[in-house]
Amino acid sequence: MRPEAAPIDSPASPQQRDEPFWGYRDLLVLIGMALPSLAAAAAIVMIIAAAAGSPGRTAATVLGVQFLTYGFWFICLYGLLKLRYNRPFWRSLAWRRPAGRLTGFLAAGAVLALVVAALGALLRTPDIDMPIKELLRDKSSVALVGLFAVTLGPLCEELIFRGFLQPLLTRSLGAAAIPLTAALFAIPHGPQYAWSWQHVVLITLAGSAFGWVRFRTGSTMAAAVMHAGYNFVFFVALVARWEDLSTAW
Repeated sequence: MRPEAAPIDSPASPQQRDEPFWGYRDLLVLIGMALPSLAAAAAIVMIIAAAAGSPGRTAATVLGVQFLTYGFWFICLYGLLKLRYNRPFWRSLAWRRPAGRLTGFLAAGAVLALVVAALGALLRTPDIDMPIKELLRDKSSVALVGLFAVTLGPLCEELIFRGFLQPLLTRSLGAAAIPLTAALFAIPHGPQYAWSWQHVVLITLAGSAFGWVRFRTGSTMAAAVMHAGYNFVFFVALVARWEDLSTAW
């Protein structure tokens, strides 16, 4: 029988607050809901796009599918935390304001991006024709992709990987869960870079930095803000390098 968890509002250390009350069976349930969530999101976006007379792959449709997929998946997670365990969604995933200013974590993310870029140069990362470039066709598409990259993207990814998965793995593996979670975080990004090992390694390193911040601060919010700063730097660099955007601006 699963032991009773301590009340949420009882005094606890950061380590105790991060102790997950969910288990690997819950993780399997959420993994099983990933594909149905993606299928439902894709079907809804296709229907809306067809009704609007704008079929095809655009920034709005791609981001719409991603956003709805996250939405359906988080509904499942909310139901799990609230209905099965009667726990609040945000506090359970350690969405709390960390000590110190959030701008410090934002700046740390920007610095991390520069460090990763320097390591990428040393590793001679190949120049991949990323699919995202196809979406940056006009000003509105650039704005949508940029907005998603520094807001919903980091929020959703950090809640999933550093909010839900990392604490579970930490309970079993200790600090080794940080790079393991980061490696799992890198896998969904692999297709964007044609599975270039250099890019996968760099994303794993970045994910490890996010995970370390989450571990040290006990705050998923801190990791998400750092992730946002990281994404912002790379998005600006991507736009600056893409010469075809000059006419759009």
